[in-house]
Amino acid sequence: MTYSELVKARYSCRKFSAKPVEDEKLRAILDAGISAPTAKNVQPVKIWVIKSPSALEKIKSCAPFAWMKDAPVVIAVGGTEEGAFVRPSDNRNFQDVDAVIVATHIMLAVTAEGLGSTWVGYFDAPKVKELFPAMKDYDLVALFPVGYPADDAMPADRHYIRKNFDDIVSVL
Repeated sequence: MTYSELVKARYSCRKFSAKPVEDEKLRAILDAGISAPTAKNVQPVKIWVIKSPSALEKIKSCAPFAWMKDAPVVIAVGGTEEGAFVRPSDNRNFQDVDAVIVATHIMLAVTAEGLGSTWVGYFDAPKVKELFPAMKDYDLVALFPVGYPADDAMPADRHYIRKNFDDIVSVL
């Protein structure tokens, strides 16, 4: 699959089958996240794989979506300001940008591995940090429920709505 085909094939999967995710596929997804570029390559990020039944029960209590309950794996991504690149001209810390780049690599790798996911940004971050103390020092940017799409899983209607090229792109 070409990159163009990959980005067009990816959609927000909100319905998963009961089939477990193979360790090799999960490793390929995580390797994609680890390989993501970060500012000055300082990598101020962390990836957590949540797959034990007790951990899944906890993380799924932090997002209000019924479809989260079906996913056999949830991946969390966060960044920390400590040690992250800071742009000298305005002191902007790039930890959030770095974490989002890592998360995007993960999201695309999920599709490349024949799995489904969706980027969940609507979750109770303070509760996640309370339930998972290892995450307490990180700015959590995304949760990804990961699994095989159910046979009847499909993109939402709004997935296909795109602004016109000229509404987004300006050539200067």
